[in-house]
Amino acid sequence: MTSPKIQLTDDEWRTKLNPAEFAVLREAATEPPFTGEYTDSKTEGVYQCRACGAELFRSTEKFESHCGWPSFFDPADSDAVILVTDDSLGMHRVEVICANCHSHLGHVFEGEGYPTPTDQRYCINSISLKLVPAGS
Repeated sequence: MTSPKIQLTDDEWRTKLNPAEFAVLREAATEPPFTGEYTDSKTEGVYQCRACGAELFRSTEKFESHCGWPSFFDPADSDAVILVTDDSLGMHRVEVICANCHSHLGHVFEGEGYPTPTDQRYCINSISLKLVPAGS
């Protein structure tokens, strides 16, 4: 894996992020389901990394999975995220991190049968994102 373009110390990240954001973005925690501000959002726009502002997803790739977190079937750009094997918690998953700052975003799942073009569900913590509405 390449080094992130943005490299800050934990103390520097703590000055940019509140404690809940730091826990998810920098320590790979997960926000509780059905609590995030973008879980049910239908606002058109671009979803950026809350830590560094990189464009990650677009509302045109967001879909309702009813899983408790915002779901996307594809990133805005294939290089926007990095996929990393995550065998923690006694199961195999694929972690999604921001390519720009290596912040934790969530996980991607395949083969769940959602009617999307990619058959993937990028299950992303709302707290990892910042929505910039279309036309802003």
